Amino acid sequence: MQRVRAAGKSAPRAGLRAARARASARGLSFAARIVAWQRSHGRHDLPWQSSRDPYRIWLSEIMLQQTQVATVRPYYERFLAAFPDVGSLAAAPIGRVLELWAGLGYYRRAHHLHAAARAVVARHGGTFPSVPTELAALPGVGRSTAAAIAALAFGVRGAILDGNVKRVLARHRGIEGFPGEAAVERKLWAAADVLLPARGIERYTQGLMDLGATVCTRAAPRCAACPVALDCVARTEARVDRLPSPRPRRALPRREVRLLLIERAGEILFERRPATGIWSGLWSLPELPVDADVPEALRGRFGVDAHTVEALAPVVHGFTHFTLTIHPVRVAARAWRPRVESPEQRWLARDDALSAALPAPIKRLVRDLPGN
Repeated sequence: MQRVRAAGKSAPRAGLRAARARASARGLSFAARIVAWQRSHGRHDLPWQSSRDPYRIWLSEIMLQQTQVATVRPYYERFLAAFPDVGSLAAAPIGRVLELWAGLGYYRRAHHLHAAARAVVARHGGTFPSVPTELAALPGVGRSTAAAIAALAFGVRGAILDGNVKRVLARHRGIEGFPGEAAVERKLWAAADVLLPARGIERYTQGLMDLGATVCTRAAPRCAACPVALDCVARTEARVDRLPSPRPRRALPRREVRLLLIERAGEILFERRPATGIWSGLWSLPELPVDADVPEALRGRFGVDAHTVEALAPVVHGFTHFTLTIHPVRVAARAWRPRVESPEQRWLARDDALSAALPAPIKRLVRDLPGN
Protein backbone atom coordinates (compact mmCIF):
# COMPACT_ATOMS: atom_id res chain seq x y z
CA MET A 1 0.00 0.00 0.00
CA GLN A 2 1.45 3.34 -1.04
CA ARG A 3 1.16 5.97 1.69
CA VAL A 4 1.49 9.71 1.12
CA ARG A 5 2.74 11.54 4.20
CA ALA A 6 2.50 15.22 5.07
CA ALA A 7 3.15 17.40 8.09
CA GLY A 8 -0.51 18.36 8.45
CA LYS A 9 -3.87 18.00 6.82
CA SER A 10 -3.93 21.32 4.94
CA ALA A 11 -1.52 20.21 2.20
CA PRO A 12 -3.24 16.84 1.61
CA ARG A 13 -6.65 18.55 1.54
CA ALA A 14 -5.38 21.03 -1.05
CA GLY A 15 -4.01 18.17 -3.12
CA LEU A 16 -7.31 16.34 -2.74
CA ARG A 17 -9.26 19.32 -4.04
CA ALA A 18 -6.90 19.57 -7.00
CA ALA A 19 -7.28 15.84 -7.73
CA ARG A 20 -11.06 16.09 -7.67
CA ALA A 21 -10.92 19.17 -9.89
CA ARG A 22 -8.79 17.28 -12.43
CA ALA A 23 -11.16 14.32 -12.38
CA SER A 24 -14.15 16.64 -12.74
CA ALA A 25 -12.54 18.52 -15.63
CA ARG A 26 -12.18 15.24 -17.49
CA GLY A 27 -15.82 14.41 -16.76
CA LEU A 28 -14.80 11.51 -14.54
CA SER A 29 -17.15 11.52 -11.59
CA PHE A 30 -16.79 8.98 -8.81
CA ALA A 31 -19.62 6.94 -10.31
CA ALA A 32 -18.22 7.13 -13.85
CA ARG A 33 -14.87 5.78 -12.69
CA ILE A 34 -16.56 2.94 -10.79
CA VAL A 35 -18.65 2.01 -13.85
CA ALA A 36 -15.64 2.09 -16.22
CA TRP A 37 -13.56 0.02 -13.79
CA GLN A 38 -16.30 -2.58 -13.33
CA ARG A 39 -16.65 -2.97 -17.07
CA SER A 40 -12.93 -3.77 -17.46
CA HIS A 41 -11.84 -5.21 -14.12
CA GLY A 42 -14.95 -6.18 -12.12
CA ARG A 43 -16.34 -9.63 -11.51
CA HIS A 44 -18.42 -11.03 -14.38
CA ASP A 45 -18.48 -14.78 -13.73
CA LEU A 46 -20.59 -15.03 -10.56
CA PRO A 47 -23.40 -17.57 -11.04
CA TRP A 48 -26.15 -15.11 -10.06
CA GLN A 49 -25.00 -12.62 -12.70
CA SER A 50 -26.25 -14.77 -15.56
CA SER A 51 -29.77 -13.28 -15.44
CA ARG A 52 -31.79 -10.46 -13.91
CA ASP A 53 -34.09 -12.90 -12.15
CA PRO A 54 -34.94 -11.19 -8.84
CA TYR A 55 -35.26 -14.57 -7.10
CA ARG A 56 -31.66 -15.50 -7.92
CA ILE A 57 -30.36 -12.04 -7.03
CA TRP A 58 -32.27 -12.02 -3.73
CA LEU A 59 -31.00 -15.51 -2.86
CA SER A 60 -27.40 -14.49 -3.53
CA GLU A 61 -27.71 -11.23 -1.59
CA ILE A 62 -29.04 -13.00 1.51
CA MET A 63 -26.33 -15.66 1.35
CA LEU A 64 -23.63 -13.03 0.86
CA GLN A 65 -24.55 -11.19 4.06
CA GLN A 66 -21.40 -11.53 6.20
CA THR A 67 -20.17 -14.41 4.00
CA GLN A 68 -17.58 -14.46 1.22
CA VAL A 69 -18.34 -15.32 -2.40
CA ALA A 70 -16.12 -18.43 -2.45
CA THR A 71 -18.07 -19.88 0.49
CA VAL A 72 -21.48 -18.95 -0.91
CA ARG A 73 -21.07 -20.28 -4.46
CA PRO A 74 -21.60 -24.05 -3.80
CA TYR A 75 -24.48 -23.36 -1.40
CA TYR A 76 -26.14 -21.09 -3.93
CA GLU A 77 -25.89 -23.73 -6.66
CA ARG A 78 -27.29 -26.46 -4.38
CA PHE A 79 -30.16 -24.21 -3.33
CA LEU A 80 -31.06 -23.42 -6.93
CA ALA A 81 -31.02 -27.10 -7.82
CA ALA A 82 -33.39 -27.88 -4.94
CA PHE A 83 -35.52 -24.71 -5.15
CA PRO A 84 -35.41 -23.30 -8.70
CA ASP A 85 -37.98 -20.58 -7.96
CA VAL A 86 -39.58 -18.76 -5.06
CA GLY A 87 -42.67 -20.98 -5.14
CA SER A 88 -40.69 -24.17 -4.61
CA LEU A 89 -38.77 -22.57 -1.73
CA ALA A 90 -41.97 -21.32 -0.10
CA ALA A 91 -43.54 -24.79 -0.35
CA ALA A 92 -40.53 -26.60 1.15
CA PRO A 93 -40.46 -27.61 4.83
CA ILE A 94 -38.12 -25.50 6.93
CA GLY A 95 -36.17 -28.63 7.85
CA ARG A 96 -35.16 -29.14 4.23
CA VAL A 97 -34.10 -25.49 3.94
CA LEU A 98 -31.96 -25.78 7.05
CA GLU A 99 -30.43 -29.01 5.79
CA LEU A 100 -29.19 -27.26 2.64
CA TRP A 101 -28.06 -24.22 4.66
CA ALA A 102 -26.10 -26.22 7.26
CA GLY A 103 -22.50 -25.03 7.41
CA LEU A 104 -23.14 -21.58 5.92
CA GLY A 105 -23.66 -20.06 9.37
CA TYR A 106 -25.88 -17.24 10.63
CA TYR A 107 -28.85 -19.61 10.54
CA ARG A 108 -31.38 -16.87 11.18
CA ARG A 109 -30.87 -15.99 7.53
CA ALA A 110 -32.26 -19.39 6.48
CA HIS A 111 -35.41 -18.84 8.57
CA HIS A 112 -35.81 -15.35 7.10
CA LEU A 113 -35.22 -16.71 3.60
CA HIS A 114 -38.03 -19.23 4.01
CA ALA A 115 -40.38 -16.67 5.58
CA ALA A 116 -39.63 -14.13 2.83
CA ALA A 117 -40.34 -16.68 0.10
CA ARG A 118 -43.71 -17.41 1.68
CA ALA A 119 -44.42 -13.69 1.95
CA VAL A 120 -43.64 -13.15 -1.75
CA VAL A 121 -46.07 -15.94 -2.65
CA ALA A 122 -48.77 -14.85 -0.20
CA ARG A 123 -48.58 -11.06 -0.61
CA HIS A 124 -47.22 -10.60 -4.12
CA GLY A 125 -48.55 -13.60 -6.03
CA GLY A 126 -45.12 -15.19 -6.34
CA THR A 127 -43.59 -12.15 -8.07
CA PHE A 128 -40.90 -10.09 -6.35
CA PRO A 129 -41.82 -6.42 -5.98
CA SER A 130 -39.55 -3.91 -7.71
CA VAL A 131 -40.07 -1.10 -5.18
CA PRO A 132 -37.21 -1.00 -2.62
CA THR A 133 -39.50 -0.19 0.32
CA GLU A 134 -41.64 -3.24 -0.46
CA LEU A 135 -38.55 -5.42 -0.80
CA ALA A 136 -37.21 -4.06 2.50
CA ALA A 137 -40.44 -5.19 4.21
CA LEU A 138 -39.61 -8.85 3.50
CA PRO A 139 -38.03 -10.80 6.40
CA GLY A 140 -34.24 -10.52 6.38
CA VAL A 141 -34.16 -7.81 3.69
CA GLY A 142 -33.00 -4.43 4.96
CA ARG A 143 -32.50 -1.12 3.21
CA SER A 144 -29.20 -1.94 1.52
CA THR A 145 -30.16 -5.44 0.40
CA ALA A 146 -33.45 -4.13 -0.98
CA ALA A 147 -31.64 -1.43 -2.95
CA ALA A 148 -29.19 -3.98 -4.37
CA ILE A 149 -31.99 -6.30 -5.50
CA ALA A 150 -33.95 -3.41 -7.01
CA ALA A 151 -30.89 -2.10 -8.85
CA LEU A 152 -29.56 -5.40 -10.18
CA ALA A 153 -32.92 -6.97 -11.06
CA PHE A 154 -35.01 -3.96 -12.08
CA GLY A 155 -32.59 -1.08 -12.72
CA VAL A 156 -34.11 1.01 -9.92
CA ARG A 157 -31.81 3.83 -8.80
CA GLY A 158 -30.88 3.67 -5.13
CA ALA A 159 -27.90 3.60 -2.78
CA ILE A 160 -26.46 0.45 -1.21
CA LEU A 161 -24.37 0.26 1.94
CA ASP A 162 -23.15 -3.23 2.72
CA GLY A 163 -19.96 -3.87 4.68
CA ASN A 164 -17.66 -3.60 1.67
CA VAL A 165 -19.28 -0.38 0.45
CA LYS A 166 -19.04 1.15 3.92
CA ARG A 167 -15.29 0.58 3.81
CA VAL A 168 -14.94 2.10 0.32
CA LEU A 169 -16.93 5.22 1.24
CA ALA A 170 -15.35 5.66 4.68
CA ARG A 171 -11.92 5.70 3.06
CA HIS A 172 -12.78 7.72 -0.01
CA ARG A 173 -14.72 10.41 1.85
CA GLY A 174 -12.60 10.31 5.03
CA ILE A 175 -15.51 9.41 7.31
CA GLU A 176 -14.20 8.53 10.75
CA GLY A 177 -15.80 6.31 13.37
CA PHE A 178 -17.11 2.76 13.55
CA PRO A 179 -19.62 2.22 10.69
CA GLY A 180 -21.93 0.32 13.02
CA GLU A 181 -22.62 3.48 15.05
CA ALA A 182 -25.81 5.28 14.03
CA ALA A 183 -24.22 8.71 13.53
CA VAL A 184 -21.42 7.29 11.35
CA GLU A 185 -23.87 5.21 9.35
CA ARG A 186 -25.98 8.31 8.63
CA LYS A 187 -22.90 10.03 7.18
CA LEU A 188 -22.16 7.00 5.02
CA TRP A 189 -25.74 6.85 3.72
CA ALA A 190 -25.55 10.54 2.88
CA ALA A 191 -22.34 9.97 0.93
CA ALA A 192 -23.82 6.94 -0.83
CA ASP A 193 -26.85 9.00 -1.93
CA VAL A 194 -24.75 11.94 -3.17
CA LEU A 195 -22.49 9.74 -5.30
CA LEU A 196 -25.28 7.90 -7.15
CA PRO A 197 -25.13 8.14 -10.96
CA ALA A 198 -28.10 9.38 -12.96
CA ARG A 199 -27.99 6.22 -15.09
CA GLY A 200 -26.20 2.88 -15.21
CA ILE A 201 -27.18 1.92 -11.66
CA GLU A 202 -26.76 -1.81 -12.33
CA ARG A 203 -23.08 -1.68 -13.23
CA TYR A 204 -22.37 1.02 -10.63
CA THR A 205 -23.92 -1.09 -7.87
CA GLN A 206 -22.00 -4.18 -8.92
CA GLY A 207 -18.84 -2.11 -9.28
CA LEU A 208 -19.02 -0.76 -5.73
CA MET A 209 -19.45 -4.27 -4.36
CA ASP A 210 -16.62 -5.60 -6.53
CA LEU A 211 -14.28 -2.78 -5.54
CA GLY A 212 -14.80 -3.38 -1.83
CA ALA A 213 -14.45 -7.14 -2.17
CA THR A 214 -11.37 -7.27 -4.41
CA VAL A 215 -9.41 -3.98 -4.19
CA CYS A 216 -10.43 -1.84 -1.20
CA THR A 217 -10.11 -4.77 1.17
CA ARG A 218 -9.85 -4.62 4.93
CA ALA A 219 -6.23 -5.82 4.95
CA ALA A 220 -3.63 -5.04 2.26
CA PRO A 221 -5.84 -2.91 -0.02
CA ARG A 222 -4.51 -2.51 -3.56
CA CYS A 223 -4.64 1.27 -3.80
CA ALA A 224 -2.60 1.33 -7.02
CA ALA A 225 -5.40 -0.60 -8.76
CA CYS A 226 -8.24 1.54 -7.37
CA PRO A 227 -10.13 3.68 -9.91
CA VAL A 228 -10.96 6.34 -7.29
CA ALA A 229 -7.58 6.48 -5.52
CA LEU A 230 -6.78 9.87 -7.07
CA ASP A 231 -9.12 11.74 -4.72
CA CYS A 232 -9.35 9.24 -1.86
CA VAL A 233 -9.08 11.04 1.49
CA ALA A 234 -7.64 8.04 3.31
CA ARG A 235 -4.93 7.55 0.71
CA THR A 236 -4.06 11.25 0.47
CA GLU A 237 -3.82 11.60 4.25
CA ALA A 238 -2.08 8.23 4.81
CA ARG A 239 -5.02 6.87 6.81
CA VAL A 240 -5.97 3.84 4.72
CA ASP A 241 -5.01 1.51 7.55
CA ARG A 242 -7.11 3.51 10.05
CA LEU A 243 -10.35 3.88 8.11
CA PRO A 244 -12.96 2.76 8.70
CA SER A 245 -12.50 2.72 12.46
CA PRO A 246 -12.70 -0.77 13.98
CA ARG A 247 -15.47 -1.94 16.26
CA PRO A 248 -14.77 -0.74 19.81
CA ARG A 249 -13.02 -3.51 21.67
CA ARG A 250 -14.92 -5.27 24.40
CA ALA A 251 -14.50 -8.63 26.05
CA LEU A 252 -16.93 -11.18 24.65
CA PRO A 253 -19.00 -13.05 27.24
CA ARG A 254 -18.13 -16.72 27.65
CA ARG A 255 -20.64 -19.52 27.97
CA GLU A 256 -20.18 -23.20 28.63
CA VAL A 257 -22.44 -26.13 27.90
CA ARG A 258 -22.27 -29.92 28.07
CA LEU A 259 -23.41 -31.90 25.03
CA LEU A 260 -24.26 -35.59 25.14
CA LEU A 261 -23.11 -37.82 22.32
CA ILE A 262 -25.35 -40.82 23.07
CA GLU A 263 -24.66 -43.89 20.90
CA ARG A 264 -26.55 -47.13 20.46
CA ALA A 265 -26.05 -49.82 17.82
CA GLY A 266 -24.09 -47.51 15.53
CA GLU A 267 -26.54 -44.59 15.83
CA ILE A 268 -26.34 -41.24 17.62
CA LEU A 269 -29.22 -39.40 19.33
CA PHE A 270 -29.98 -35.88 18.06
CA GLU A 271 -32.46 -33.25 19.26
CA ARG A 272 -33.96 -30.41 17.27
CA ARG A 273 -32.91 -26.99 18.58
CA PRO A 274 -35.63 -24.53 19.66
CA ALA A 275 -37.08 -22.17 17.03
CA THR A 276 -35.26 -19.22 18.63
CA GLY A 277 -31.70 -18.79 19.84
CA ILE A 278 -28.47 -20.19 18.43
CA TRP A 279 -28.70 -22.87 15.73
CA SER A 280 -32.48 -22.42 15.72
CA GLY A 281 -34.32 -25.36 14.16
CA LEU A 282 -31.17 -27.39 13.46
CA TRP A 283 -30.44 -30.88 14.75
CA SER A 284 -27.86 -30.95 17.52
CA LEU A 285 -26.73 -33.09 20.43
CA PRO A 286 -28.74 -33.09 23.66
CA GLU A 287 -27.64 -30.26 25.93
CA LEU A 288 -27.08 -30.11 29.68
CA PRO A 289 -25.75 -27.48 32.08
CA VAL A 290 -22.02 -27.92 32.40
CA ASP A 291 -22.31 -28.95 36.06
CA ALA A 292 -25.19 -31.41 35.55
CA ASP A 293 -25.01 -35.00 36.81
CA VAL A 294 -24.65 -36.87 33.51
CA PRO A 295 -25.72 -40.41 34.61
CA GLU A 296 -28.75 -38.98 36.42
CA ALA A 297 -29.76 -36.90 33.39
CA LEU A 298 -29.36 -39.91 31.11
CA ARG A 299 -31.71 -41.98 33.22
CA GLY A 300 -34.26 -39.28 34.05
CA ARG A 301 -34.48 -37.41 30.74
CA PHE A 302 -33.77 -40.13 28.18
CA GLY A 303 -34.32 -43.39 30.00
CA VAL A 304 -30.79 -44.39 29.03
CA ASP A 305 -28.67 -46.78 31.06
CA ALA A 306 -25.07 -45.93 30.17
CA HIS A 307 -22.50 -48.61 29.57
CA THR A 308 -19.62 -46.11 29.44
CA VAL A 309 -19.33 -42.34 29.79
CA GLU A 310 -16.25 -40.66 28.28
CA ALA A 311 -15.41 -36.95 28.38
CA LEU A 312 -14.05 -35.70 25.04
CA ALA A 313 -11.82 -32.69 24.45
CA PRO A 314 -13.62 -29.33 24.79
CA VAL A 315 -14.57 -27.46 21.61
CA VAL A 316 -14.47 -23.64 21.49
CA HIS A 317 -16.78 -21.92 18.99
CA GLY A 318 -17.06 -18.18 18.46
CA PHE A 319 -20.32 -16.37 17.81
CA THR A 320 -20.69 -12.67 17.05
CA HIS A 321 -21.65 -11.75 20.61
CA PHE A 322 -20.17 -14.50 22.78
CA THR A 323 -17.76 -17.44 22.87
CA LEU A 324 -19.13 -20.91 23.54
CA THR A 325 -17.11 -23.74 25.07
CA ILE A 326 -18.66 -27.14 24.41
CA HIS A 327 -17.84 -30.01 26.76
CA PRO A 328 -18.82 -33.16 24.85
CA VAL A 329 -19.49 -36.42 26.66
CA ARG A 330 -19.58 -39.67 24.70
CA VAL A 331 -22.09 -42.15 26.07
CA ALA A 332 -22.48 -45.80 25.07
CA ALA A 333 -26.11 -46.68 25.82
CA ARG A 334 -26.73 -50.16 27.18
CA ALA A 335 -30.52 -49.81 27.45
CA TRP A 336 -33.11 -47.12 26.67
CA ARG A 337 -36.84 -46.61 26.94
CA PRO A 338 -38.99 -46.21 23.79
CA ARG A 339 -40.12 -42.73 24.88
CA VAL A 340 -36.74 -41.37 23.86
CA GLU A 341 -38.13 -41.37 20.28
CA SER A 342 -40.19 -38.26 19.42
CA PRO A 343 -40.64 -35.79 16.53
CA GLU A 344 -37.98 -33.60 18.15
CA GLN A 345 -35.52 -36.44 18.69
CA ARG A 346 -33.91 -38.69 16.13
CA TRP A 347 -31.42 -41.55 16.07
CA LEU A 348 -29.10 -41.24 13.07
CA ALA A 349 -26.23 -43.31 11.76
CA ARG A 350 -23.01 -41.30 11.63
CA ASP A 351 -22.99 -40.99 7.83
CA ASP A 352 -26.63 -39.89 7.80
CA ALA A 353 -25.89 -37.35 10.51
CA LEU A 354 -23.10 -35.82 8.43
CA SER A 355 -25.60 -35.04 5.66
CA ALA A 356 -28.28 -33.73 8.05
CA ALA A 357 -28.90 -30.12 9.11
CA LEU A 358 -26.27 -29.93 11.86
CA PRO A 359 -24.39 -26.84 13.04
CA ALA A 360 -20.81 -26.82 11.73
CA PRO A 361 -19.09 -27.49 15.10
CA ILE A 362 -21.45 -30.41 15.83
CA LYS A 363 -20.83 -31.87 12.39
CA ARG A 364 -17.06 -31.64 12.96
CA LEU A 365 -17.42 -33.28 16.37
CA VAL A 366 -19.37 -36.22 14.90
CA ARG A 367 -17.01 -36.51 11.92
CA ASP A 368 -13.91 -36.58 14.12
CA LEU A 369 -15.18 -39.07 16.69
CA PRO A 370 -12.38 -41.40 17.82
CA GLY A 371 -12.82 -44.91 16.44
CA ASN A 372 -14.75 -43.77 13.33
